[in-house]
Amino acid sequence: MAVYVVTWNLNQERSNYAQARQAFIQHLERYQNHKDSGLETVRWISTSSTATQIDSNLRQRLDDNDRLFVSKLNSGENQGWLNQATWDWINARL
Repeated sequence: MAVYVVTWNLNQERSNYAQARQAFIQHLERYQNHKDSGLETVRWISTSSTATQIDSNLRQRLDDNDRLFVSKLNSGENQGWLNQATWDWINARL
């Protein structure tokens, strides 16, 4: 399985923002995932799906004015300032 970083932004101007956000997160949580407490709209997921498949699947819970980014991580080709638990989760799956 591969590890992907997924980040999103939902339009907060919609009347049902809280419901839409919760529905999106529940949909995303169908994947094995990890959240870093310092990054509100970022998750790392582990799946055998492709980035295109993940994007298509998650877009089901988004409006046209929302944004989504999905990118596959490669072992030894990532760096950042994250909680140690997040690094441990990522590195155990790469």
